[in-house]
Amino acid sequence: MSIHPTAIISETAVLGKDSLVGPYSVIEEGVVLGEGCSIAAHAVLRRGVVLGDQVKVDSFAVIGGDPQSLTFDSATKGGVVIGDRVCIREGCTVSRGSSDGANTTIGNDCFLMAQAHVAHDCQVGNDVVIANNVMLAGHVTVGANVFIGGGAGIHQSCRIGTYAMVGGNASISADVPPYVMAAERNTAHGLNLVGLRRGGFERPNLADLKKCYRAVYFGGGNLKKKAAEAVREHEFGITATGARFLAFFEHGKRGFIQTSKDAG
Repeated sequence: MSIHPTAIISETAVLGKDSLVGPYSVIEEGVVLGEGCSIAAHAVLRRGVVLGDQVKVDSFAVIGGDPQSLTFDSATKGGVVIGDRVCIREGCTVSRGSSDGANTTIGNDCFLMAQAHVAHDCQVGNDVVIANNVMLAGHVTVGANVFIGGGAGIHQSCRIGTYAMVGGNASISADVPPYVMAAERNTAHGLNLVGLRRGGFERPNLADLKKCYRAVYFGGGNLKKKAAEAVREHEFGITATGARFLAFFEHGKRGFIQTSKDAG
């Protein structure tokens, strides 16, 4: 373990073995670091933060800060839980949960590039890449293996399904179904086929998913109703991949991204 003498570490913080803590960093009371974590110079970990093993937090990142709400009571005991092998680059901010016992969570093997913001109560899955200057508002849910391009803004309470891709500078205020590419303002641009192939999805899954996408997105109409109709027909959702895509439309508060043309 290596701790720079200028670092400020609470006596109640727990640091796993082989952790590195850089100069002028601040680790507040009750923070827990797993094994092999690296906290760079001037990083700040607020109370209630729990890091898994081999997490890297770069300079000027603030993890566990108060939710950005004028009505938030700073006495509330929310936290942040981050999984293993997560890389958080310089200037990132991750706000803590907004109610007692609530956590903002980030899964394993995620990469948050510089200046990204993850707001209070967000739930981020495993293997997610969040590029520079992305803004996740409160209560956003991001599925596993998602890529969010630089500068994208995600409205509060939106859901982004697994293996979705959100283009740079996109403005998203509706749910993004799994496996779909989203860009511009709430616009679907077909399936994330490159990401799916890299993820090892086999041809039967891709064929079923394409049929499900066309059933929902082609020809206009109410997407939720069209997904429900497809579920009732035996030719759609015959694989777990297609079934997951259709099931996504059963829930949500924000509506769904739309397509300006038939693509997929």
